Amino acid sequence: MAKRSSGITLQQLTYYIEVAAEGSISAAADLLYVAQPTMSAAMKDLENRVGRVLLLRSARGVTLTTDGVEFLGYARQVVEQVALLEQRYLGRPPSRRLLGVSTQHYSFAVDALVRMVKANAAAEYEFSLRETRTWDIIEDVRTLRSA
Repeated sequence: MAKRSSGITLQQLTYYIEVAAEGSISAAADLLYVAQPTMSAAMKDLENRVGRVLLLRSARGVTLTTDGVEFLGYARQVVEQVALLEQRYLGRPPSRRLLGVSTQHYSFAVDALVRMVKANAAAEYEFSLRETRTWDIIEDVRTLRSA
């Protein structure tokens, strides 16, 4: 790892959270309307600043290291606290919370999620459903991508 720099930016934390959620630097870049090389450089710079490897890169995307999982928890807290400050002092509307569900391909899982969304009228939540393999489901829960 290269020499540590000072200061982590809120933008880097936001990018990191999205990369972790998507499991891909390219997908996160697309969602945030950022060029993939810019996103990749931001992640490398973040790792240099903290002096630790946070992401394991492969042809299939990225996975979080043990340090990366811990860092993700702190990053989410910081970004959430900034959102609360903005709500309180700048009059910004509350951001929607994400509820991610990973499952194998079962129609009853989709039906259950739809029923839950309808029953709870949860306008403050953004829902995602990911159908994938068992190993990926375990990884999604481990990295806090899904509940």
